[in-house]
Formats: sequence, C-alpha cells, structure tokens
Amino acid sequence: MKKVIAIMLCLAMTVCLFAGCAAGKKDDNKETEKVWVVGTDTAFNPFEYTNAKGEFVGIDVDLLAAIAEDQGFKYELKSLGWDASIAACNAGQADGMIAGASITEKRQKDGWIFSDSYYTCTQTMTVAADSTIKGFEDLKGLKVAVKRNTQGAEYAESLKEKYGFEITTYEDSDTMYQAVLGGQEVACFEDTPVMKASIKTGNLALKILDNTANEGSGYGFAIFDANNQELVDMFNKGLANIKANGTYDKILAEYLG
Repeated sequence: MKKVIAIMLCLAMTVCLFAGCAAGKKDDNKETEKVWVVGTDTAFNPFEYTNAKGEFVGIDVDLLAAIAEDQGFKYELKSLGWDASIAACNAGQADGMIAGASITEKRQKDGWIFSDSYYTCTQTMTVAADSTIKGFEDLKGLKVAVKRNTQGAEYAESLKEKYGFEITTYEDSDTMYQAVLGGQEVACFEDTPVMKASIKTGNLALKILDNTANEGSGYGFAIFDANNQELVDMFNKGLANIKANGTYDKILAEYLG
C-alpha cells in the first residue's frame, strides 16, 4: 500500500512540474504590447497647447487619439517642443512626431518620412496691431522673427534677399510673439491658423497681413526611422477611417469653428 501511495505521489509531482513548466513557457513567450512614443510641440495652438484647465489639447492631440482608437494601438504623447521632438526621434527616444509639421521636399530629402497630409496650412506674416507695415516692401533693413526649423522660417528665408530684411530665430512661438510685441522685431512668420488662434486666445496686440500668405502645404505625421513604417501605415488607415465616419470634421470644427 505504501508503495502504491508513493508511486501516486511521484506521478502527481511529475504532473505539477510539467504544468508549471508549461505555464512558465507560456509566460515567457507572452509578448508585451507595443507602446509607441510620439513627440509633439508644447505650444502650437490650435494643434497642441495647454487649455485653461491645464489639459494638453488640440487638433493634433485629438486626431492622434481618434486614429489610435480606430487602429487599436497604444501610444504615449510627450510634449517636448519642436526641436526636442525631432532630436528624440533621431536619437531613437521617440518613434514619431505630430506637431504641425509641413510636408516638404527638403524635409523628405533630409530623412523625414511623412504620413498622408491631415491638414493644409499656409504661412503668413504678422505685425504689431499698431504697426504701419503693410507688406514685404516695408521690411527693408528691418528685423523679423521666425521659429527654428519651421516652414515659416523657410518662407521668410525665401523672401529675405528680395526684400532686404534680417532674420532672428527663436526656439518657440510664444517667445517669438513677445519679441514682436516688445518691438525687438517688426514682424514674425507663422502658420496662419496657429497665428489666428494665438491672437484670439492670448488676446495679443498683433495683426495678420492677409496679403502675405504663401500657397501653403500639408501637415503630416512624421517618423525618422523606416523601421517604424508600421506606425505611419496605421496613421494613414486611421486617418482615412475617421474622415469617412465624420470624426475628423468634428475635431476640426471644435478648434477652428
């Protein structure tokens, strides 16, 4: 009898060990769900900014959330700033960025990989509300402000030689606006919807010169590593879906009217 009990106990232990090994193997093979890290700007109203409640909101913020929900992927949005988002992507610390980035041939040659355009935007010139400047012809010998590595900066560079003005580069939009308000610069170049929103929400004593807008270009979600192409593909599919179901229009209407 004791021999039978011993054999049964031995068999039971063998079964338990086998089950334990099987369970352990299953856990070892369990894949952790990918969380994509996405960089963005800190203040680029109405695309990304902090509202009166202290919430980080905007067109880019809501579009990314809607697209991620549609495609079923997880992400972490980091408010790093424009230059820092680019640097993080290049360093492998972020997988992509969404920050009102204009899709240009130059950026694509420099290694940016863009999604489909999710918004078409022009760039324009803004001056102080009491300024007598009416157009580019009035800028000769004067200083204008731009934000580093932006389409507005490229637009200003394309006009600088023809109209004879100087350019000062700033790290963020708010500092650039204050330079114009404080008289250090006579004008700044900025994305038109961003400038309109900033003037309205910040009650800034600035005015946009409508006759100074360029033809504009599309905004795109961007990656800097071809190995992250999956993220761009999901963005494109999700963007098409939320345009089709009306979510896209609702988001734009909320921020642009």
